[in-house]
Amino acid sequence: MIKINKLPVVSKNRLKKISFLKTKKGRKEERKFIAEGLRLVKEGLESNYQCEMIIATPEFINKHPGFTDLLNILTENVRVTDVKSFGKITDTKNPQGIAAVFCSQPLYSQTEFSGDKIVALENISDPGNLGTVLRNCAWFGVEEVLLSENSAEIYNPKVLRASMGAVFHLNISVSKKFYDELKIFRNNSYSIVYTDLKGESIFKFNAPEKIIIVFSNEANGPSEELKNISDKVITIPRLGRIESLNVASASAVILAELTKD
Repeated sequence: MIKINKLPVVSKNRLKKISFLKTKKGRKEERKFIAEGLRLVKEGLESNYQCEMIIATPEFINKHPGFTDLLNILTENVRVTDVKSFGKITDTKNPQGIAAVFCSQPLYSQTEFSGDKIVALENISDPGNLGTVLRNCAWFGVEEVLLSENSAEIYNPKVLRASMGAVFHLNISVSKKFYDELKIFRNNSYSIVYTDLKGESIFKFNAPEKIIIVFSNEANGPSEELKNISDKVITIPRLGRIESLNVASASAVILAELTKD
């Protein structure tokens, strides 16, 4: 088991640099991000992402002997800090006392995608919604995601938390030419299908073998540019009086239907 008194303490200068990663500018410049909390750190360690450092409080280490067994093989990368100092690098009000710095991976190119089912996200601006959609993708086994440049940043702390670590296990391409890339997929035998309040019922939809399902901005819905290059529009039939589902809830229903046996 890790002995706390033998672990190095994070320096003030290093804490300042790590704290910079709480900002989008910092993550972009340093090409690193912070994963906070037991679940996210564990998911990151079990992925292909490179872990630069793990920071924990003595209180956390004492309370989680099972998890610290895993850290024994990473002792050189583990640092300790007190609760007050830990608060400088955290994004949550009641932190668990563990975080890790991971190196951002080069994002995938759409040319590397080969799955029969791909999810595309058009301007999903809410970090919580984006993270939940990514979590749904991972749950239903859709591993390739094309994300428009104007969507929330995937390493945003709120996205990471809402994704429950799914970001670590998906192939994500952030596109500066979102619609052009959708056209390329279409030319390669994929059907482009977007979701809206009016369209063919997902429960009656006969999905083609190769499909890109597009979920759009929460407030504005699908753009005209998307509509013009799409083959089909589908919807979830409304039975009650509520006006709409949010994009995260809608993605769960639609992906469940599209991936069922």
